[in-house]
Amino acid sequence: MGYPVGQVAAFAGVTVRTLHHYDRTGLLCPSDRSPAGYRLYGDADLARLQQILFYRELGFPLDEIAAILADPEANALDQLRARHRRLTEEINRLQRLVEVAEQAMEVQQTGVRLTPEERFEVFGEIAFDLTYATKAERQWQHSEGYRRSMARAAAHSKEDWARIMAEAADWRARLTAAFDAGEPPDGERAMDLAEEHRHHLTRWFTPCSTAMHGRIADDFAADPRAFALLVPPTEQRPGLAPYLRTAVHANAVRQTPPSDGDHPAP
Repeated sequence: MGYPVGQVAAFAGVTVRTLHHYDRTGLLCPSDRSPAGYRLYGDADLARLQQILFYRELGFPLDEIAAILADPEANALDQLRARHRRLTEEINRLQRLVEVAEQAMEVQQTGVRLTPEERFEVFGEIAFDLTYATKAERQWQHSEGYRRSMARAAAHSKEDWARIMAEAADWRARLTAAFDAGEPPDGERAMDLAEEHRHHLTRWFTPCSTAMHGRIADDFAADPRAFALLVPPTEQRPGLAPYLRTAVHANAVRQTPPSDGDHPAP
């Protein structure tokens, strides 16, 4: 029993035109014809087609496939190994292109206008996770504070960023020292550090109220990608992000002026 070209095309997921081309080039010639002269493919033809499609999926050109199938002594394993090497090289090349595209996307989403070399020089271990950049963009895109922050980040020079990161590194060292020393998160030292961080954000990015600072600290404690922007993983301690969150919220309470009802009666 033979299968007509249209049925074989449907079986294999290829076009009739492709099968006609294979026939014209001798790569896959149907083993039979109908009384009306139409192509009919037998089981052996279908098995050969399966081999052809396998090699095509691996990227072999048709002439190489024809050579492999034409020579029973051909070492298909050597051909596959060579194709594996070329595919691996292509995967590596595409991965490099993906990384370049991600860097370009990251620049657009973070507002940092530096070359990759400058970013490495300035930021060191601090890496902006692209998935977090996307989340932040979606979450805060309608926030005036977020837009102002991105605009100011875009305007910073390399020298500005170097100063920002130096200030952040000094602050980070003092935060971890307070944490390691067992200073309470609602104590003066921790709250002073929280207030210093709030002023750092205001000075370099956007006016940061204690309420906004609390939301930022909540995000630090909830999302490791956010906290990694502040403290690189190599400098983190278990519990440091919640410690900072508590200090920020305690500082917010400290910074809130008492209402009239809070004053003791004369």
